[in-house]
Amino acid sequence: MTDPVIEIAGAGPAGLVAAITLAQAGREVVVHETHKEVGHRFGSQYQDFQGLENWTTERDVLSLFEEQGLTTDFANLACNQGTAFDYKKRKYKINCKQPLFYMLERGPGPKTLDSALLRQAKRLGVEVRFNSRLRVIENEGIMAAGPKAADAISAGYHFSTEMDDGYWVICDDNLAPKGYSYLLIMDGVGTVKSCIFDDFKQEKLYVKRTVEAFEKLVNLEMINPKFHGGIGNFYVPETAYAGRHPIIGEQAGFQDTLWGFGMRLVISSGQLAAQSLITGENYDTLWHRDLKPQMDASIVNRCLFALLGNRGYGWFLRAQSHRDVREELRKQYQSSMFKRALHPWAKRRYLSKRKSLSK
Repeated sequence: MTDPVIEIAGAGPAGLVAAITLAQAGREVVVHETHKEVGHRFGSQYQDFQGLENWTTERDVLSLFEEQGLTTDFANLACNQGTAFDYKKRKYKINCKQPLFYMLERGPGPKTLDSALLRQAKRLGVEVRFNSRLRVIENEGIMAAGPKAADAISAGYHFSTEMDDGYWVICDDNLAPKGYSYLLIMDGVGTVKSCIFDDFKQEKLYVKRTVEAFEKLVNLEMINPKFHGGIGNFYVPETAYAGRHPIIGEQAGFQDTLWGFGMRLVISSGQLAAQSLITGENYDTLWHRDLKPQMDASIVNRCLFALLGNRGYGWFLRAQSHRDVREELRKQYQSSMFKRALHPWAKRRYLSKRKSLSK
């Protein structure tokens, strides 16, 4: 008997990685994407820059991608050294022996992660249907439709610039309540954003303050800036099934609750959902084993960070400036007796705006 076609709702990284994994196992896959292109929510004139975190495993993330059969044919910048500032604008150096994260492009452009995954999926015979909304999955399928609630907002500008490549961070509640502001520059293009975890109604004020701060601190230069914003949803479900269909990526809430670096969780969830369809294993069992410990630790980290306030952020940055930040963060994301003891408290304290996967 011929295996039924597997349908996937959503052509973001989670959906495309699931399709790639299934196609590599010989399954026929059709991906439905509501918009006319991949990465539509990031805009088409400028791409968005995001960070692919590299601290939750000892192995380098790009090496793991290659080992897992995933493409690395996208523009990226290894970020070892950077600069952070506290609310008093004191400077702290960020130093890592290996990249803390890889800066990469998101959106529909030729050098983005989204387009690279699309190219790989098509080479493997995956059919991708744009302007196609999958309303009902008749047979086997996966749901990967993106975030459903705003637990954090990232807002700011994309722009051209003559500034050198690099990354800069400011931890200051006056610029980004309970979050951080950041500036990313790669190959003559930049993104400056305020990543806000509270007080969303004053988003434009925080963006204005963020831009002014970077203008003073690092002589930020923006040419033809375009405003852009996005949301993040951080939610740890008990089950990530809708009926018998796995829910993956941001639609399931699989993101890092502390910093919002979620691409590795998104991609891993796509791989695990595909594995569950290939082998018959339970998807909940797989992601509870491989993803939930890190996600639980990130909730504890988020609650502890939110308690620090501006003085505490300064203490945190000062302490990290004398260490290998990648190694320190890797320790903070590991499951431990301390993190497990604090998790019930953090779970009560942190309430996602997403109440269930049915919403």
